[in-house]
Amino acid sequence: MLKNNVQEDVISLDFYKPSQKFELENYYLPQEQLKFTSLPIDAIKKCELEVDRYPIVILHNNKPAGFFVLHGWEGVKEYYENQDAILLRAYSVHSDFQGRGIAKESLHLLPVFVRKHFPNKNEIILAVNYQNKAAQQVYLKCGYEDKGIRVMGKKGELFIFHMDL
Repeated sequence: MLKNNVQEDVISLDFYKPSQKFELENYYLPQEQLKFTSLPIDAIKKCELEVDRYPIVILHNNKPAGFFVLHGWEGVKEYYENQDAILLRAYSVHSDFQGRGIAKESLHLLPVFVRKHFPNKNEIILAVNYQNKAAQQVYLKCGYEDKGIRVMGKKGELFIFHMDL
């Protein structure tokens, strides 16, 4: 039986590698999205300064398509009291890859990734701006829960979403 010659989209997560720097330096997000997140290169610089920040690349067929940071207790404690949680921050998908289901797939892969690489963590949390309705919907559809915790951030009220591992 012959298979279609169409390449299937493969989404995966991996720790940032310096060989990906050029692609991440040329990462584009529209201004309205930059209100709520950081460009990967800026986030990587912070990761280089803090030991419990881990830069993660979302790969589409082994090419960088998105980015986020997993931040340990130093990040979590700003929002929540669970020392065994890990914070998802600076999440984005490059504008060229948006609308293809990459965000949804990467968020579904994240719990397995965290359990494998951070086995002492029992929860993923994230802070999403109250104005960022699109992101809220994606997170909720991917299994994150809004337990009603609110925190004031630099750019307004933040909703703290949770996912048990």
